[in-house]
Amino acid sequence: MAARKEAVMNQIRSELALANAQELMNKTNEKCFAKCVTKPSTSLSSSEEARTTCLSRCLDRYMEAFNLVSKVYIARVSKERLNERDSV
Repeated sequence: MAARKEAVMNQIRSELALANAQELMNKTNEKCFAKCVTKPSTSLSSSEEARTTCLSRCLDRYMEAFNLVSKVYIARVSKERLNERDSV
C-alpha cells in the first residue's frame, strides 16, 4: 500500500513539474516577445536580426535563472528527504 501511494505521489510530482515547465516556457515566450518585438508586422524587416538576437538572449537569461532555481530547489528537497530519513 505504501509503495502504491509513493508511486502515485511521484506521478503527481512529475505531472506538476511538467505543467510548471510548460507554464514557464509560455510566460518566457510572452515576456521575451513583448520585450523584443515592439512592432509586430506581417513581413520581415532589417531589424529582424536584432529581434532574433534579443529573443535568443532573453530566453537564455530565463533558462539560466530557471536552471539555477531548479538546482537549488532539488538540493533543498534532497536535503529535506535525507533529514526525514535520518530522523526516523
